[in-house]
Amino acid sequence: MNIGIIGATGAVGKQMLKCIIDMDINYKSLNLYASKNSEGKLVEYKENKYVVKKTTEVIFKDLDIALFAISSELSKILYPFAKENNCLVIDNSSAFRLSDNVPLIIPEVNPEDIKKNKGIIANPNCSTILMNVAIWEIYKKFGIKRLVVSTYQAASGAGQEGMEELELQGQEYYAKQDIKSKNIFGKQYVWNVFSHNSSIDMNNGYNEEELKMINETKKIFKDEKLKISVTCVRVPVFRSHCETINITLKTKATENQIRETLNDTMGIEILDDRKNNNFPEPIISSNKYNIYVGRIRKDLGQEDNIGYELFISGDQILKGAALNAVQILKEIN
Repeated sequence: MNIGIIGATGAVGKQMLKCIIDMDINYKSLNLYASKNSEGKLVEYKENKYVVKKTTEVIFKDLDIALFAISSELSKILYPFAKENNCLVIDNSSAFRLSDNVPLIIPEVNPEDIKKNKGIIANPNCSTILMNVAIWEIYKKFGIKRLVVSTYQAASGAGQEGMEELELQGQEYYAKQDIKSKNIFGKQYVWNVFSHNSSIDMNNGYNEEELKMINETKKIFKDEKLKISVTCVRVPVFRSHCETINITLKTKATENQIRETLNDTMGIEILDDRKNNNFPEPIISSNKYNIYVGRIRKDLGQEDNIGYELFISGDQILKGAALNAVQILKEIN
């Protein structure tokens, strides 16, 4: 199998390479592609060395599978060339996620849908992935009527440039300078919290990130009747998102049943130490494959054994993007 990573020098592309090697994915050749600016760059990981090649429309004739870690606009441009050469695409962008004939895959949730692909598989939004992995087994066992979710999203969601801007703002702040580094987020990020910097739907007031979580979850769960309300917020953290998840069940469950279900859920690790006030944090989940789940408790504002609260934290670059894509690759491999 000949594999290519398109966008290999970005934050997600770099992690894709590491995941492929660390997870012992079988391949005949592994090729790294990026923009002209990165052409010829040497990339090393463990004992492996790769020279980055320029991304063009002709590269797909030499590839069986391409992992896209690029913008939606570029995905739309390049995918037809991949399809023409029978190269399967695993796309991390939002370009094709809600297209009818494109499976939207989280391997812990709906791996059976991978075989439905017609040349492209979409990776869900990072916040969608983290939430869906955490609640999927609860959904299957007890049913979920409604979700109310708030996200606390790190700079990593905006890629390497986002993390660099947060660091620059920190340097400006401690140097007692005006905050001038605002190219990515458009405002002061350091020591600030603000509504997610994606476009707002003028009709319903939801931003693009919130609508992604709502619409993608319904598609992945195959449940258009599932009621979901989301508020997405940026917090001044380099890496790893957090989410509060308020659940209304269809069927009553005790807290012990919820805990047992979470214990049996693939891809999560429970961190719920009430005595020592120790719960999921970005600093704990960063650079980890698993999603951390804690603050597991009944919602005192709902009927007994119907409402529950969770607090989760997961690495947006790993499980929220690169790792999920490579797990899809492993399912195919």
